[in-house]
Amino acid sequence: MLCPYKYKNKELAELKVTKAQEILPDDLLKELQQHIQGETIYIPKKQRRRQWGAQSGNREYYDKRNQQIKEAFHNGRDFEDLATQYCLAIETIKKIIYRKE
Repeated sequence: MLCPYKYKNKELAELKVTKAQEILPDDLLKELQQHIQGETIYIPKKQRRRQWGAQSGNREYYDKRNQQIKEAFHNGRDFEDLATQYCLAIETIKKIIYRKE
């Protein structure tokens, strides 16, 4: 059954609710009841989340762009030129250049 509660976050609204007594062994259920009773708990998936932009390719694109900005700056380009070329704010250019990795 899907969670009937209204959430602002769409992911939370689509959480699947399963009764613990239907899937957990009795000894594990009793152990959990020592810590929490009658409340909803979230058990995260075992798989690791991918880094932002890894699937779409955006991470690679922005890493490459940021490296180009750093190289151009070290070759004498100023903040204003880089901001104009890459359509970014001067403060964003500064953050890219001075970011420690």
